[in-house]
Amino acid sequence: MARQLNKLTAFQVKNLKAATKEKTYGDGGGLELKVTKAGTKSWIYRFKIDNKAYNMGLGPYPEVSRSEAREKAAQCRKLRQEGINPKDHREHIKRVQAAKDAKAWTFQQCAEAYVESKEAGWKAGGKTASRWHSTLAAYVYPVFGPLNVAAVDDGLVLKVLDPIWRDKTETASQIRGRIERVIDYAKSRKFYTGENPARWKGHLSNVLPEQSVIAKTKHFPAMPYSEVADFMVELRKKEGFSARALEFAILTADRTSEVLGARWEEISCDEKYGNVWTIPAERMKEGREHRVALSHAAMEVLDTMRQIQTEGYVFPGTKPNRPLSNMCMVMLMRRMGRGDFVPHGFRSTFRDWASEETQHSPEAAELALSHVVGSSVERTYRRGDMLEKRVRLMQDWADYCNGIARSDNVVPLRG
Repeated sequence: MARQLNKLTAFQVKNLKAATKEKTYGDGGGLELKVTKAGTKSWIYRFKIDNKAYNMGLGPYPEVSRSEAREKAAQCRKLRQEGINPKDHREHIKRVQAAKDAKAWTFQQCAEAYVESKEAGWKAGGKTASRWHSTLAAYVYPVFGPLNVAAVDDGLVLKVLDPIWRDKTETASQIRGRIERVIDYAKSRKFYTGENPARWKGHLSNVLPEQSVIAKTKHFPAMPYSEVADFMVELRKKEGFSARALEFAILTADRTSEVLGARWEEISCDEKYGNVWTIPAERMKEGREHRVALSHAAMEVLDTMRQIQTEGYVFPGTKPNRPLSNMCMVMLMRRMGRGDFVPHGFRSTFRDWASEETQHSPEAAELALSHVVGSSVERTYRRGDMLEKRVRLMQDWADYCNGIARSDNVVPLRG
């Protein structure tokens, strides 16, 4: 055996060149130097186990010298004498080392690093990051947050999702997606190997029912428009910022979050359209600026609030520089004995009224609700927001809420 080892001299290793095709030169004991047509060189250890041939790369030359290659080959031969496949042994060592390297990275640490890396690019910025942290802290971290991210498997993911998949389907679906993205992040950082256990298609879809099957759409309870005028009479008897905020929300058909976040600098008077409330894009669900035509009744609400203050929030809360709580309108409706409906439902009330009792265009009504109207091509050609038509629409809605005689755009109530 000794005579068969160390065949290649240092001069040969340095100067060997392939001709028209790739060629290998044996050094003995299974060690070979492969030389490509381009002249690059690398060390290979060839061996057989149970009549199966294996090729094991030991590294390129000159990064791995002749003596280093011979030492590596000697170690491989020793493993074979012990009945161990050198190639399998090396892969095992890599996996063990990867696990050691990842020990400092728990799932929670990976999640926090992922959120930090994405927060600047998220449309809602800090709000989105806060929702990520809160949902993961509530549902995921108690199960495997402190564990090495490399240890997260199918069983742990299902341990999080199974208890909430049917009762809190939308939340569970969001959590699944967030786990998947965190683990993808860990894979990109080499802290996780193998398939993502939180992936849906072809994996969790085989063990969890489809969201569309078990999650029925839940609509906000909306007051019938025929009851709005009487409700407004009772509402105007109520004092306090909550009552005025709810009145303003009904008259503008806007989301409660947009109403509560309204600031005085967003209110202006346009020569063509009259009084307009311009909600900036960062406060809109759709991420684009929204103009609201303000009716006379809506302006009366604002005139009342101007007697309190004319800067900052239109509907200020009890704490300095803070708006009213998002529960204030809900609690007010409960105290009025109308807890069977919710403030957000008045948007549906408005839409039903516009569709069933008026001749206003559906597009104008949808735009009043800040909904996306038409295909992307249609939106490209329709650059405006139909504000001129919405001025008349919102005044008709305010008149209806106040029980005032209808305009030409309003169909008489059916008996």
